[in-house]
Amino acid sequence: LRFIKKTLKSSGDEIVCMDKGKPQTLTEVFESMKLTAYDLTVDMLDVHADRNTFHRFDKFNAKYNPIGESRLREVFLKTDNYIDGKYFAQIIKEVMYDLEESKYQNAELRLSIYGRSRDEWTKLARWAVKHDVYSSNVRWLIQMPRLYDIYRSNKLVKNFQEILDNIFLPLFEATNNPKEHPELHMFLNHVIGFDSVDDESKPEHPVFNKDVNTPQNWTQHDNPPYAYYLYYMYANMCVLNKFRRERGFNTFVLRP
Repeated sequence: LRFIKKTLKSSGDEIVCMDKGKPQTLTEVFESMKLTAYDLTVDMLDVHADRNTFHRFDKFNAKYNPIGESRLREVFLKTDNYIDGKYFAQIIKEVMYDLEESKYQNAELRLSIYGRSRDEWTKLARWAVKHDVYSSNVRWLIQMPRLYDIYRSNKLVKNFQEILDNIFLPLFEATNNPKEHPELHMFLNHVIGFDSVDDESKPEHPVFNKDVNTPQNWTQHDNPPYAYYLYYMYANMCVLNKFRRERGFNTFVLRP
C-alpha cells in the first residue's frame, strides 16, 4: 500500500501498460478505476491471505490482484511487463532492506516458471540481474504451476514433454556452459529449489503404473495427476543436481 501510494505520487506520469493498444500512465490506470492515492486502504487492496487460501491455489492466486484488478497485478507484481518488472523489483528491494535492517530475519521468496516457452528462464534471470534483487537474507524458490491442461487447450504445447523441456533444458544448458548464459548462471546461485503449485481441492485419479503415457505421448487435454508431475520433476532434478555437483555448482531441493 505504501509503495503504491508513493509511486502514484512520484511517478504518476510514467507509462506502465498498454490498454487496447493505447499506452497508459499510472495515473490513468487509477483514473480508469475511479481511484486516487487518498482512496486506497489496506482493506481495499484485499490481498491478505486467510485460512481458505492454504489448499486452494485459485483463491491464493486471486489475492495477487490488488483491489481485484489484474491490471494492478500486471503493473506491480510481474517481472515481465511493459516496464520490465521495475516496480516489482523495487518492492522486493524494500522488503530486503527491512530484512537486512532487522538482521536475524530471512525469507524464501517464490517466483514462477510456467513451462510455456523456452525463454522464460532467460527473461527471469535478466530481470533479477538487471534490478539486482540480491540479499544475503533472501533465497529464491521457483514455483511451477501445474497448468498443462490450460496450455494444451490453448495450443501452446503439444504434449507434456514440451513443458518439461521448457523448464529443465535451459537449466542443463546454463550448467553445461555458464559463459553462454551468464545471467541465468548468476541467478541460479541464489535459487535453492523448486515447488509445485495448483488448486489442491480438485479431485484426481492418480493412476500411475507402467501403462501410463510417457510425457512425449501425453497429448490428451487432461492434466496429469500430481504424482506424475512430481515424479518427472524429481527425475529431471536428480540428473541436474548430479551434473551441477560434478561442475562444482549449487544444487536444488524439491519442496512441493
